[in-house]
Amino acid sequence: MPARLTRLIPRTTRARRRTVQAVMLGAVLALAPATWMQTVAAPRLRTVADVPARDVAVVFGAGLWKGRPTPYLAHRLDTAAELYRAGKVRVLLVTGDNSRTAYDEPSAMRAYLIARGVPDKQVVSDYAGFDTWDSCVRARKVFGVDRAVLVTQDFHIKRAVALCGRAGLDVYGVGVAEPHDRTWYYGTTREVFAAGKAALDAGLRPDPRFLGPREKGVTEALAPPAGERRTGTASPTGERRTERRAPRP
Repeated sequence: MPARLTRLIPRTTRARRRTVQAVMLGAVLALAPATWMQTVAAPRLRTVADVPARDVAVVFGAGLWKGRPTPYLAHRLDTAAELYRAGKVRVLLVTGDNSRTAYDEPSAMRAYLIARGVPDKQVVSDYAGFDTWDSCVRARKVFGVDRAVLVTQDFHIKRAVALCGRAGLDVYGVGVAEPHDRTWYYGTTREVFAAGKAALDAGLRPDPRFLGPREKGVTEALAPPAGERRTGTASPTGERRTERRAPRP
């Protein structure tokens, strides 16, 4: 063994014990954020079939390729459209990055959903969802969302649920399953490191990069058409009942 490396090895039993304890403590601290996310999110994870009905689904951006949603983002949007068609949600809040003119995630997400049959008026765009925490805080403070279904990949859904819960939302998460390819392994590995930032965001609760004024998009999308009054009750399947009433003379 090289002499330089030998000098780094503790010489006494006490020193070796302290070194082992320090390594173990470091491992525990490194895993603590991921353990927190798992504990908080696990009871809130559902599928399209069994997720409780909510007015709003929040769909997180996942990148564009030549101006169109990447395959992972397309899968998120497909799941959101399925939730809408199943009557589980009424409005889709698409949140992503539009920090520069040439890159507009929310508009690409909106176009994708409309092309698949979701009415334009039921899609609301958040152009400043620069990361998961920002999207959660803006959903609550800017768009007035307090209950939602979150839609993202299965490796990201725990972080999204934990952070949105910390931001004050009552949420359930629907994770989109993907083949375990190179992209999936990259995303899963990235989550290990992202867990640390998530824990800091949850603890410090910083303002998003851009908060901005209150927006009425979600409220207006949820408003019943003239001549309808929503009862506020739900059927056994989770779908909301709507009463149609003739307009007053």
